[in-house]
Amino acid sequence: MTCKDFPRAPVQLFSSRPTSQGWLSINIATTPQQAGTSRSDPLGISTMKLFTGLILCSLVLGVHSQWMSFFGEAYEGAKDMWRAYSDMREANYKDADKYFHARGNYDAARRGPGGAWAAKVISDARENIQRFTGQGQEDSRADQAANEWGRSGKDPNHFRPAGLPDKY
Repeated sequence: MTCKDFPRAPVQLFSSRPTSQGWLSINIATTPQQAGTSRSDPLGISTMKLFTGLILCSLVLGVHSQWMSFFGEAYEGAKDMWRAYSDMREANYKDADKYFHARGNYDAARRGPGGAWAAKVISDARENIQRFTGQGQEDSRADQAANEWGRSGKDPNHFRPAGLPDKY
């Protein structure tokens, strides 16, 4: 015996006809004929597919807008990090790197979760490259402390060296 020897009757679980319980009720009948409906019922299971599709689309669009916000924040945060790096290179001021690390992370983190994420990724990548090239573990740890200080929302001026021009 195979599965073909036992044909399955279609099951209709939902009825779109008004009942004493309301418009949508669970129907325990196993075939459309027992449920009192025909196979060509225009408001049958296709209505359920429509409602399910609408609900899923609204959820996807809601999540989509959150992701777009996150990526926008990350992009702006990366620009903040680049601006701090450019200012650090332009200033070329002794012992100012911790200030610029903290300032870049501070500005990026203020953008939101995406900006904080971008700041962390960029900071970690830069410090990992320094470690890989062997440019001082102690300096790398101090830079990471300044990065974390800025990302946590603390004032980056804590690391500002005396005499750094007000432009920065």
